[in-house]
Amino acid sequence: MVEHRPLRDFVAYAILTFGIFIVAFPVYLALIASTHDAATVVNGNMPLSPGTHTLENYYRAVFVGGSRTSREPVGHMLINSFVSAIGIAVGKIFISILSAFAVVYFRFPFRKTAFWIIFITLMLPVEVRIYPTYKVVADLRMLDTYAGLILPLIASATGTLLFRQFFMTIPEELLEASKIDGAGPFRFFKDTLLPLSVTTIAALFVIQFIYGWNQYLWPLLITTQDSMQTIVTGIKKMLTTTDELAEWQLAMATAILAMLPPVAVVVFMQRLFVRGLVETEK
Repeated sequence: MVEHRPLRDFVAYAILTFGIFIVAFPVYLALIASTHDAATVVNGNMPLSPGTHTLENYYRAVFVGGSRTSREPVGHMLINSFVSAIGIAVGKIFISILSAFAVVYFRFPFRKTAFWIIFITLMLPVEVRIYPTYKVVADLRMLDTYAGLILPLIASATGTLLFRQFFMTIPEELLEASKIDGAGPFRFFKDTLLPLSVTTIAALFVIQFIYGWNQYLWPLLITTQDSMQTIVTGIKKMLTTTDELAEWQLAMATAILAMLPPVAVVVFMQRLFVRGLVETEK
């Protein structure tokens, strides 16, 4: 039985509430700043209540763009980030699940060696791989393209390791039953492994989507045109000024808009994750 201790429960909820306040307050300030004009935000006396420039600021951010620091509207940057994040997440899952399937269920020479070579790539820092990757992308003429944003980032040792460990927990009896039914490797993969992997795919998709959405260094390197910049690099350019003040109200509106797609993906995938758990228990 679970013991009810009011004092401990109160302390626990108080700490939890305080933690939520610390995390949520900067987001609230960004939301409030996106509703005021530039002068109110810059003068240092911004109120904690919403302003009257909400529609104007968000319309400028989405459809017009900043007049000084970024000529590209946020709407186009959101599309670029979404295409890039979806491509990275789907590509990582596709390659990871197939490579894990091959490593676990196929017997070929140097099978374990291949897996450990994949695993060792986790130990290579991004800075080691960034120049040769850029050189390859530049030689293939994929700068300022969606392919250049997506393809170099879809290989994932983490995803391969995750699926491998999950496949190793699946009973051998399922494989033997599939063989008795005359199912080949592809049918066993499609009819047995994929349905069992729904929760793992959902969890990995959330992680990789957020990873792709928050990419900064790679899009900054390979995109030279404003039309191909992502939302994260766009925010940085809005805040980088020389002689003029940054348009903080547009930058805060952009930051709020940049948070919405990852939150939507987490909420949607959480439902899929819970449904997958229920189906697995049945």
